[in-house]
Amino acid sequence: MSAPTSAEVVVIGSGICGSLAAWKLATRGKQVLILEAGPRIDRGRIVAAFRNSPRKSDWMSPYPFSAWAPQPEYKPKSNGYLVQAGPYPYPAEYIRVVGGTTWHWSALAWRLVPNDVRIKSLYGVGVDWPVTYDELDPWYQEAEEQLGVAGLPDTGSPRKHPFPLPPVAEPWAMQRIRERLAPTYTVVGNTVARNSRSYGGRPACVGNNSCQPICPVNAQYLGINAVEAAKAAGVKVVPNAVVYRIEHDAKGRITAVDYYDPDKTSHRVSGKQFILAANGIESPKLLLLSSSSKYPNGLANSSGMVGRNLMDHPSNSLTFYADEEMWLGRGPQSPDSINTLRDGAFRSQHAAYRLDFTNISQVLGVTEALIEEGVYGPAFDQQLRWRAARQLSVKTLLEVLPNPDNRITLSSDKDAMGIPKPEAHYSIDAYTRRGAQAAREDFAKIAALLGGTGLRYTPKGEFSNNQHITGTLGMGDDPTRFVTDRFGRAHDHENLFCCGTGVMPTSATMNSTLTGVALALRTADHMAPLKAQAASTDTTREAVSS
Repeated sequence: MSAPTSAEVVVIGSGICGSLAAWKLATRGKQVLILEAGPRIDRGRIVAAFRNSPRKSDWMSPYPFSAWAPQPEYKPKSNGYLVQAGPYPYPAEYIRVVGGTTWHWSALAWRLVPNDVRIKSLYGVGVDWPVTYDELDPWYQEAEEQLGVAGLPDTGSPRKHPFPLPPVAEPWAMQRIRERLAPTYTVVGNTVARNSRSYGGRPACVGNNSCQPICPVNAQYLGINAVEAAKAAGVKVVPNAVVYRIEHDAKGRITAVDYYDPDKTSHRVSGKQFILAANGIESPKLLLLSSSSKYPNGLANSSGMVGRNLMDHPSNSLTFYADEEMWLGRGPQSPDSINTLRDGAFRSQHAAYRLDFTNISQVLGVTEALIEEGVYGPAFDQQLRWRAARQLSVKTLLEVLPNPDNRITLSSDKDAMGIPKPEAHYSIDAYTRRGAQAAREDFAKIAALLGGTGLRYTPKGEFSNNQHITGTLGMGDDPTRFVTDRFGRAHDHENLFCCGTGVMPTSATMNSTLTGVALALRTADHMAPLKAQAASTDTTREAVSS
């Protein structure tokens, strides 16, 4: 069966944001086609691949690599797909398959706090968003209902309606951490797109400790769930469709996209409206690739801001031994955090941050460390049991301010299809580094409250955690400073919309997926407003969650 050559709405990218936008548009009567660069994958095969993989600490290990849709890989060594221009490395990690990167996300589904969208007005840093927190609330709620978000009401992010699910059971180790840090620190359960009871045709969490790279029982919402919902609503999905150019007419309207199949045969798909939802690196790459005589600097780029203001949530950490046995590894990997440092007057001076506790089993990491130290025999057994029972880790998620010098460009290096690779230009400024220094003081207090010994801080100036790609398609009302408007529409092209975390104009401190989904649902509503005689929003929501 030949692939479609036209659609009313063409969506580039089948991740959670693009697929839920496609789903909503289909429920409004739109004919929608999704083009995905990567292949379809089978959930059962991925679970088996991880179970059999010797690289348990590599969350990319069970996911297939395709030459036509390469993705960044770093273990056992970098494949060089995302070219690093420095001065600081940005080894982002994402998956190019049907369903996107939420195949292996942690499922943390946090809202922003209201002041996150007003940091320029309040603290004199960054930029203000073109929308208010209250404006986003209905779409946050809808996103939570689609994903099945579980949580407690007191998260620091106001809400008008309750979470669709009660919180997932708190592991014993996290209970002990919460009890021992009170009242100095308030430890709260993370809000997660993970079932605490049966929801959306998926079972409740049973406490497996492999949420990343994949939940073995399907309790965790994945982008593939959004794809399946979209398909059920009538959306057609074409895998292995590597879009390499977006076409436009003389007036700047987008008319078609061109893609390669794995054999590098070119295909063309025309449409009336287009959604770019590849991610915060692949989407700007495609806009830059689509330069023309009318748009020599790439599409949607009259401002010169496509690919600029790349942001994430750099992380530093402290690992230590508590003075009692905790035995991490029972329950979800990232269950609790400290959120009281997400906002405050200090943001005029240094980055805000969230402190996140890992609950990943320590047995593998301790085993590898002991082997490296040359410990063996009875001492190995004794040390393994002692360390694995007591070892804890707490990390930051630090705010990064928009900086136009942090950007994605096209590399002179090309992939197997002859398409230029994305190139990351990145640095971490003094604002974020001052936040990291403030967090080290919190780390020390936390360790002291838990009787910590053997303290091992991340070396100063070193950061990890490059999975929350934001800012490269920033939204704002001023077309000279922003790529997209408040609804994700490209300022330069009236029928091109961008969905995903790339449109976020600032990074804040929270995992960005839920905000990206909320914005994508809002974009879809703008593209196809719900008519008065149409079914209610609640009925529409039930179509996905039932």
